[in-house]
Amino acid sequence: AGKWYKTLTFVQKTITHKPDGTSTSEIWYEAMTVPGKLRIDIDPLDKGNGILFADGKLVSIRDGKAGPTRPLVHPLMVLGFDVYGQPVETTINQIKGLKIDLSTIHQEKWQGRDVYVVGAKQGDMNVPQFWVDKKDMVFVRLIELKGKDGKIVSETQFNKYEKVKGGGMVSPEVIFFVDGKKTTTEEYSDIQA
Repeated sequence: AGKWYKTLTFVQKTITHKPDGTSTSEIWYEAMTVPGKLRIDIDPLDKGNGILFADGKLVSIRDGKAGPTRPLVHPLMVLGFDVYGQPVETTINQIKGLKIDLSTIHQEKWQGRDVYVVGAKQGDMNVPQFWVDKKDMVFVRLIELKGKDGKIVSETQFNKYEKVKGGGMVSPEVIFFVDGKKTTTEEYSDIQA
């Protein structure tokens, strides 16, 4: 309490990596209130496209019109942001909903740093798990199993953490992989708490 930001805004360059080696990019303007609320406006702004995450729900906006609301606990919001601004019990329940076994923990090295791995035994990369930097206590990696049969390995990395004026830290580089292949990179700039 009092040591972490409650609101955050940033400009996000969203780079989509295609199988043929080419990429495309978009600019997203993001505004967050911790816990549980994120608004994304997609450039060009006059098109009225975006996404809202609020209180466990997702709404896509196209041409200024809201689509259907669907339930979604956004794991990256929970682990990367909300964990610092909500009751522990809330976070525990949300993580259990992601099918992560909170009773299984071990330590590893990740990008030269000591981390806690929650949800998996040593060497097991085929179960849902998240990784936390031991020194800074920030989320750095998420492994999820997706697809109808749960055999697609989805990995998200929160990299290059930096301190934010007013308290807390943010990862200005987020990279997504599917079955070991990079699919998306997010680069944050103009970060304001």
